[in-house]
Amino acid sequence: MATAAPAIQEKLGRKPGMIGVIGFGIVFIIGVVYAGYHLLSDLSGVHTDTAMPYILLGLALLVALGFEFVNGFHDTANAVATVIYTHSLEPHVAVVWSGFWNFLGVMTSSGLVAFGIISLLPVELILQVGSKAGFAMVFALLVAAILWNLGTWWFGLPASSSHTMIGSIIGVGIANQLMQAKSGTSGVDWSQAANVGKSLFLSPIFGFVLAYLLLRVMKAIIRNKELYKAPEGTEPPPFWIRALLVLTCTGVSFFHGSNDGQKGMGLIMLILVGTVPTAYALNHAITHKDSDDFIAVSQQATNTLSNYVSPSAVVGDDRDEVTAYVSSKQFTPNTMLALRQLVNDIGNETAMFGELAKVPHERVRNFRNDMYLVSEALRLMKKSGNPALTAADWKVLDNYKKHVDGATRFIPAWVKVAVALALGLGTMVGWKRIVVTVGEKIGKEHLTYGQGAAAEIIAMATIGAADGLGLPVSTTHVLSSGVAGTMMANHSGLQISTVRNLALAWVLTLPAAMMLSGFLFWAFKNMF
Repeated sequence: MATAAPAIQEKLGRKPGMIGVIGFGIVFIIGVVYAGYHLLSDLSGVHTDTAMPYILLGLALLVALGFEFVNGFHDTANAVATVIYTHSLEPHVAVVWSGFWNFLGVMTSSGLVAFGIISLLPVELILQVGSKAGFAMVFALLVAAILWNLGTWWFGLPASSSHTMIGSIIGVGIANQLMQAKSGTSGVDWSQAANVGKSLFLSPIFGFVLAYLLLRVMKAIIRNKELYKAPEGTEPPPFWIRALLVLTCTGVSFFHGSNDGQKGMGLIMLILVGTVPTAYALNHAITHKDSDDFIAVSQQATNTLSNYVSPSAVVGDDRDEVTAYVSSKQFTPNTMLALRQLVNDIGNETAMFGELAKVPHERVRNFRNDMYLVSEALRLMKKSGNPALTAADWKVLDNYKKHVDGATRFIPAWVKVAVALALGLGTMVGWKRIVVTVGEKIGKEHLTYGQGAAAEIIAMATIGAADGLGLPVSTTHVLSSGVAGTMMANHSGLQISTVRNLALAWVLTLPAAMMLSGFLFWAFKNMF
């Protein structure tokens, strides 16, 4: 059984240096001031008759950032386990280094993962996120995710924050459908959930198999036996392998920030839209020139859709018709007519107001909802292939959808800063439990230099690829399964009790989060 050498135990037990604590404190204060200033600046133009929106906003942001804080307990700690146990970096240096690259990853993230996760939620809850049901949804899935993550962290299990969040979202969707069965409300977008589920299910398998194969290839090509033995004393590995380990730790940290950091961003944007739509429902960074481009593109999209409108189509309410299509995925001749009318109306209103920032307060929420419905309807039409449109027409519609998404699917810089700070603070507080599990309790022998490099390389590549595709994956499962794969490849053996616990956490996280969030959604909805 792998046990930490006295030198490692001593390193893990050291308190962070005063300079490091002061440095992190300064960065944290600057970040809080920056985020707070921009939030207050955005809210300065919002006028309400009651303080309730601000109270709900503060509470919801606290819970959302709490989720990212707990996420830092789990996932960021995985990136530093290998460099600590191979003596490539001192523990607190590794944590700070990882936190810095997590921050950069969060700040440069595209938002694809954030809004991909949001699309799993029931459409009517997204459209009515400022309602009681909308707030019940946001609080239920965030509180459920926090509770499960804290529980698994307490037992030192590298459970997946991604897995937890997806389970919470599915639980809310199922509960919403069961509670409103007679009204025909939607539940979970199962096709989208299946795509996310595949990435979560396959990523640890890829991590195990590919890390196993990579270490075998390394042993065949690189004959230096020292790379495949447990470190002796506290001496760092040879320079090139140390550089490789630090590089892969850097890459995993960066891509973790870019992928995992987005999970809370999408929910924070829903919270902002629900509480203060005047400031956040539409992207005020869209310029007058951009609006002119959008008006022209809207006219092109309207003309394109007109080619597919059935002469017999009749629609009462355009928004209701498109909402029904997005909810049921059932396309009818009336759907195309309603979609064309909605696209035309959005373009005409944009021309009337001139800029998105000038849309009247009372119209902002509906304006955004119309844009969201059009974007989702186009996504579903292209995915299903029904109706069949030509490649040239899809080129026009794809360009229109890109403009629509730019107006509604945006993440302000201060939100990214707040998420990065929450992740970093969580890592600084809770990194040790998960690091010990990855470094000592997966294999029966101490982690070697070669094992650490192979596991980190595969984790970095897998998470980076998933981020580019807009798919959420679990840093925890990819890296821990990669370490297990290298243990098998090195004939080090596995600690069955730890592997069993990891597998149980992997299997149970989804149903546990679903049940917890579903119950909380029911409770919060009745309470509100």
